[in-house]
Amino acid sequence: MFSTITSGTICGIRSCMVQVEVDISQGLPCFQIVGLPGSEVREARERVKVALKNAGISLPPSCVNVNLSPADIHKSGTMFDLPVAVGIMAALSRLAPGAAENTLLIGELGLSGEIKPVKGVLPIVREAAAHGVKRCILPAENAWEGMLVESTESIGVSSLQETIEVLNGAGRQGKACAGQGSEDAVPPRFGAGEAVEESGSREDFADMRGQESLKRAAKVAAAGFHNLLVVGTPGSGKTMLARRIPAILPPLSPEETLEVASVYSIRGMLKPKWRTTDHRLMIDRPFMSPHHTVTGQALVGGGRIPAPGIVSLAHRGVLFLDELPEFKRETLDILRQPLEDRRVQIARSRATYEYPADFMLVGAMNPCPCGYYPDMGRCRCTPGEIRRYLRRVSGPILDRMDICVEAKPLPFCDIARHETGEDSARMRAQVLEARRRQTERFAGTKIRFNADMKAADVDKYCPLGGKERRFMEKMFASLQLSARGYHRVVKVARTIADLEGSERVGETHLAEAVCYRNMEVFQ
Repeated sequence: MFSTITSGTICGIRSCMVQVEVDISQGLPCFQIVGLPGSEVREARERVKVALKNAGISLPPSCVNVNLSPADIHKSGTMFDLPVAVGIMAALSRLAPGAAENTLLIGELGLSGEIKPVKGVLPIVREAAAHGVKRCILPAENAWEGMLVESTESIGVSSLQETIEVLNGAGRQGKACAGQGSEDAVPPRFGAGEAVEESGSREDFADMRGQESLKRAAKVAAAGFHNLLVVGTPGSGKTMLARRIPAILPPLSPEETLEVASVYSIRGMLKPKWRTTDHRLMIDRPFMSPHHTVTGQALVGGGRIPAPGIVSLAHRGVLFLDELPEFKRETLDILRQPLEDRRVQIARSRATYEYPADFMLVGAMNPCPCGYYPDMGRCRCTPGEIRRYLRRVSGPILDRMDICVEAKPLPFCDIARHETGEDSARMRAQVLEARRRQTERFAGTKIRFNADMKAADVDKYCPLGGKERRFMEKMFASLQLSARGYHRVVKVARTIADLEGSERVGETHLAEAVCYRNMEVFQ
């Protein structure tokens, strides 16, 4: 007696289809699982046996062999409980012929036969749809994730008995919904050209009094997805500025939303609360702000069974590092490769895992340990202490910051005035217009923002006239720019030109971009 059930597993950010092959034959009673299973998968034997017994299905005293194919891919997690149980039932002819054909099954079994939620449902269903699978049977709490993927039917089940009924064709009507309530009956899908809805819970730049130069730098950074470093005294608005940047970023496209949602699904952090009342998916651009005691492994990912780190959870969003020099230098230097390659690679003996890490880095720091340099009336730090403090941030990390601005202390007149400055809605409208220009410019390429351009792309999309070239030649020598620094100045100037509606990069745009490379505090 033999059966094959389709399931899946997570391999980094990707997912792989797995065929659960079950053979029941005469011989000494045994139950074994092969195919490079992890400890959680091997433990499925006990869960499956008891769950089948409590569902009224007793295993005969036979030899039960389960193979997870392909056998060269490591399988972990508890998502194979349900396909193994269904495979056994199919091999025992307890299901209608062909009941599980062209059907993906994943889910964890409780001893009572209850089906519990698992991680990584969304990327697995996306992979199944790409392979032409037409139906997915998922834990009821995860079914709404499957419904984000069009071209495949997702059915939520809450028990093993309910799964049998669905596979045998009984009780199938009304099962294709996520969760328990009627409010989940409509799948939260969206069309290819439809923007993703936002929560509208962002803090507003109108709350910031004064600091117009900081807000200008934030607008330029958001428009081109440039890395931003803010240096200033305590209480000057550095953190306040950073936390408002997501409010002016362009909305996630449907493709970007599925990318972000897949990462959160793998971490088990994708929640039903991210649906709106009209059943759309509601995900703002991520904003991650780890504490300075974070470890390198937590930041970029890893572990015995690798999982996405904070930089991957910030994918397509903002990674904010407050009090930048307080982070360990070796932890910060780990970011050098993700900032260039926009992805993280984690090598293990069995495989190499890759996770997306295309984020906008925003850093904030004081100019000295006490925070008040160069105000010598308040600063009590020695020159040696200041140098040691600033050297905690390495040159390669500083070179990857497109924009560096100073947050100066606010005068009383700015704090006490009643009128507000430019608000987030107006700033966001300008950012969206600049983003539209970039979309038209980079149509047909993989470039989304100006910050994504490589050196060859800068030469192609940001040609400089004779006057502009002479200006940059002087700046290159006086600022001692690296090749990377030069290209970053030109990319920022391209974004400034987009904000002003200019087709060409002019000298004024380059001059403003050069001002954003002001690293005097680190000299």
